[in-house]
Amino acid sequence: MPMNTLRIATRKSPLALWQANHIATLLRQLPEAPDVELVLIVTSGDQNQTDALRQFGGTGVFTREVQKAVLDGRADLAVHSLKDLPTQHAEGLTLACVPSRAPRCDSLLLPDGHGPISSIAELPPNARIGTGSPRRQAQLRHHRPDLQLSEIRGNVDTRLRKLDEGQFDAILLAEAGLRRLGLQDRISLLLSPPLVYPAVSQGALGIETRSDDTETRSLLDQLACPVSTAEVLAERSLLRTLRAGCHAPLGVWCELHDQVLTLTGVLLSHNGSTRLEQSATGAVSAAEAVGVTVAEHLMASGAAALLDFHAP
Repeated sequence: MPMNTLRIATRKSPLALWQANHIATLLRQLPEAPDVELVLIVTSGDQNQTDALRQFGGTGVFTREVQKAVLDGRADLAVHSLKDLPTQHAEGLTLACVPSRAPRCDSLLLPDGHGPISSIAELPPNARIGTGSPRRQAQLRHHRPDLQLSEIRGNVDTRLRKLDEGQFDAILLAEAGLRRLGLQDRISLLLSPPLVYPAVSQGALGIETRSDDTETRSLLDQLACPVSTAEVLAERSLLRTLRAGCHAPLGVWCELHDQVLTLTGVLLSHNGSTRLEQSATGAVSAAEAVGVTVAEHLMASGAAALLDFHAP
């Protein structure tokens, strides 16, 4: 028997709405499809569009209010960009489903009318780059210390407008978000490893439910992707073990071949001058243990000094 109505809590941004509607569409296609409706939430990260995220709460600024809507019964599940979701589970909630992951790399965008470039070496000296991510900033500084990297906030359309108005020479955005919004033609250069490693869980969606809601969890099991789930379990385990927080200059790359998972983590100093890289492999069934191993290797090679530097 189908459920009456399944309520999805989501932020109001165009990208968040795309993600929530994507999950709603998948749910409606199930044999026992419930009615689905969206519950729109404004988060503290949405309300403050000027300050750097790490200055007014950092981890969880895009997820706390959405989670609260599930906990207090206004919604049955929450759809997050998984990279925004803290690795420590909120009491009463569980990460119930990770659907198939989108492309996970970062991308560089030039002002409208500029064609693609083949390398960041083509950027002019002292180019003004818009990104508030310490991870992206540190990795670009590692390769191009001359670049002038500064904070940019707002939804994708707002950032593109600032770029096209000449406030920046280029901006950095996630490839997944651009493709989800149909803006892939704006990508001038994909920033893939070894140049730039993406964030933990980048490109993945995470669906949370109340821990005791077995009916909703059973329904969501049908949307889960085992490969994507294993990848993000390893990546989030690395982040959790380091206790680095989602704003640390930590990048990851995870691959799965023949049930063997390989995870690489890179951690940098804020100015990009110091860069640590470690990898580990293991069975997909032990994905979280692989993340722990990479974290231990990074700590053994000096990560603590970098993490202390970035502590709030």
